[in-house]
Amino acid sequence: MSINFKLLKEICETPGAPGYERRIREVVLREVKKLADKVTIDNMGNVTVFRKGKKDKKVMVAAHMDEISFIVTHIDDKGFVRFHTLGGFDAKTLTAQRVIVHGKKDLIGVMGSKPIHVMSPEERNKMPQTTDYFIDMGMSKKEVEKHVSVGDFITRERELIEMGDCVNGKSIDNRVSVFILIEVLREIKKLPYDFYAVFSVQEEVGLRGVQAAALEINPDFGFGLDTTIAFDIPGAREHEMITRLGHGAAIKVMDSQTICDYRMVDFMKKTADKHKIKWQPEILPAGGTDTAGIQRYNPSGAIAGAVSIPTRHIHQSVEMANKQDIRDSIDLLRRCLEDIDTHNWAF
Repeated sequence: MSINFKLLKEICETPGAPGYERRIREVVLREVKKLADKVTIDNMGNVTVFRKGKKDKKVMVAAHMDEISFIVTHIDDKGFVRFHTLGGFDAKTLTAQRVIVHGKKDLIGVMGSKPIHVMSPEERNKMPQTTDYFIDMGMSKKEVEKHVSVGDFITRERELIEMGDCVNGKSIDNRVSVFILIEVLREIKKLPYDFYAVFSVQEEVGLRGVQAAALEINPDFGFGLDTTIAFDIPGAREHEMITRLGHGAAIKVMDSQTICDYRMVDFMKKTADKHKIKWQPEILPAGGTDTAGIQRYNPSGAIAGAVSIPTRHIHQSVEMANKQDIRDSIDLLRRCLEDIDTHNWAF
């Protein structure tokens, strides 16, 4: 097992809300400029890294750069900040968490809510909502407004650490996939078809960036690259787990927005077995990924599938992935790209 933890840490900790991906895009551009035949940035902010293949077909892989975040909607008379979510949050995990408000300069705030000591019995038994929270900046309204304006974005403040066999921190969804795609660009040895590695924007608010990229590229084949739920925790029943940490890269069969092409699923399974890469199937009943955009947003559609990285505590304050699963995901995607011309793609 070997991954570049230093690079993964930087990628996970760099802020990049949907529509505000500039900082993480700069990290991606720095890493890929020597790994590409051509790098382009479209009007939405998607980064496309092009590598020429031997034959005239197109393969697209998409990993989104954005992370679930917030946006400032109001600053009240006491300097408390109200916000709107960008992406889906498990609200119960927000209590007393630090965030970074990205105004004229970055400022730390903390998610505040009504203390349990003064809640009524009914309030204590109610599931929290994101609207129950405000951000305490520790400053007066006048001081806050020197640096913060309505429309500024907010990200979670959390270091990525190694913990046992795992990495733990914010934005593993989907920065681990950004890392994997960069490493595949670095390690890939042969390309039978033209390869378009897309670092997409605004996935967390509706797969928006990948749709524009797929329309531009018009791929024949496509792979989504994203995290998926690992519910292998106490209390979970076998059929609820979806994936498990340490059981290998996940090969997507379907999610709520995509039924993967059965030819691609078959190819990915055979490729994993051929190269002795540990894998597990993924059927995700709720939630979608850029796979849907790749599959559908072009004139004739694409033969699409996905490599998914099992992740615990997804869309919470901290997320966790297994280092060997990450390594397996790099290996599986690379081998699929290298072997894609060897499969019988006929219906």
